[in-house]
Amino acid sequence: MKKLLFIGLLIILFGASTLYIYGRPMWVPVYQKIVGKRTISDVVAQYGEESKSRLIPYFNEAGIQYPPRRITLLAIKSEKTLELWAEDNTHKKLIKSYPIKAASGILGPKLREGDKQVPEGIYTLEYLNPNSAYHLSMKLNYPNEFDLKHAKLEGRNEPGTNIFIHGKALSIGCLAMGDVAIEELFILVADIGKTNVEVAIAPDDPRKVDIMPYAKDEKAWVNTLYADLTDYFKNYRLDSK
Repeated sequence: MKKLLFIGLLIILFGASTLYIYGRPMWVPVYQKIVGKRTISDVVAQYGEESKSRLIPYFNEAGIQYPPRRITLLAIKSEKTLELWAEDNTHKKLIKSYPIKAASGILGPKLREGDKQVPEGIYTLEYLNPNSAYHLSMKLNYPNEFDLKHAKLEGRNEPGTNIFIHGKALSIGCLAMGDVAIEELFILVADIGKTNVEVAIAPDDPRKVDIMPYAKDEKAWVNTLYADLTDYFKNYRLDSK
């Protein structure tokens, strides 16, 4: 009898844990209806001081005043890293490199809804989401004009949407950064404004390796995409810190 109770308890605990981790899109909205939704101001009040206390020493070391004029986030799929670059009027400096906790899919661009691919390209931010099922999030403008153009040419009517940089460590086509990292990035973007942010996502680091061979078995437009990414990454030299 005790053995059956123990097994039953394990099953309940496993089910609860699974629901907590993988069922967040289902239960978090219900929880938010009960306790109320947050605003961006609420998030800044809750996490702003602590996040900036962690970030500012990195900015000081790089010689960039906080808050910076602009930032760029460089995501490298093969290395599972997200580099934070900031610039003033004359310099671009590497501030910090974050590990990507989870990113589903394989190397290569996103093509359609449900393929679980993290997109590749150069993006901007559409908005900050203080009520994400994954703690906090920032929405990319995927699909951008380039993505839409080639999806239309190929007859892909649903290239996908709702791609975020967010917290926690679970991904279905997004970049999951963990809670501490997304708090820092969220606060930083709130301070400088989303229009002063660009995000570039590449299959590998074009500053270290030639990524053009990655496109050899892909469609012709992927060559253009990877050439654009190669040129873009050249603006962010790793020896500039």
